[in-house]
Amino acid sequence: MAALDGLPPLRDVIQRHGLDARKALGQNFLLDLNLTQKIARTAGALEDATVFEVGPGPGGLTRAILALGARKVIAIERDTRCLPALAEIADHYPGRLEVIEGDALKTDFETLAPEGPIKIIANLPYNVGTQLLVNWLLPKTWPPFWQSLTLMFQKEVGERIVANEDDDHYGRLGVLCGWRTEARMAFDVPPQAFTPPPKVTSTVVHLVPREKPIPCVVANLEKVTQAAFGQRRKMLRQSLKSLGGERLLVKAGIDPARRAETLSVEEFCLLANSL
Repeated sequence: MAALDGLPPLRDVIQRHGLDARKALGQNFLLDLNLTQKIARTAGALEDATVFEVGPGPGGLTRAILALGARKVIAIERDTRCLPALAEIADHYPGRLEVIEGDALKTDFETLAPEGPIKIIANLPYNVGTQLLVNWLLPKTWPPFWQSLTLMFQKEVGERIVANEDDDHYGRLGVLCGWRTEARMAFDVPPQAFTPPPKVTSTVVHLVPREKPIPCVVANLEKVTQAAFGQRRKMLRQSLKSLGGERLLVKAGIDPARRAETLSVEEFCLLANSL
């Protein structure tokens, strides 16, 4: 891809700017430009889209997104050491890359969003990935401001995102993702693709919003899933005791002897709506 976009190889960029990946920031730099292209392509056509990227680091994925024709990339980066490397990419693609220095968890993406389709593509820092996903799943209005999410997580988190009932990985995250999106695991990324290599395999997950999720109060769904999965080995009459236990379950038409991981997303919404 160095030939494709005319920019120097990422290893050279990292060396020249003295960028070592920092554990405290959850950083693992992805240097394989074939892989960054594969991630960007998973998001579908980018020509008309504005892409939000979180934690671009030295800009490997940023370069792939721009090379594949994204109209604009808005990148949120809290590590000031990476800004000069990203500035070089911005110079190479005039007017198409905006870098915002800041913390993605404190960023209001909706207010930054311009007109037109918006896709979020990111190799998320491990320490904030799940929380960012939950924030994007629970905006003030639905359908959300984004058209799709193409995100990299540790594989175990990816499995929790796509899990359905009766799956060992099924929990609060699976319910939230299943309620509001259609999620699929696209492909795995081995540890050796990163610098430094993490101890685990990563996976790329692609999520598309459901146009009309089951009507349900978010706060109630969160209460119910938290209580139910907080004691997942217990019967629901026991784990949901603080929310009304047996009475609540009978009201929702659910057998009080069942356990959390056997309930479908629809049944969790029924419970939330019965609260």
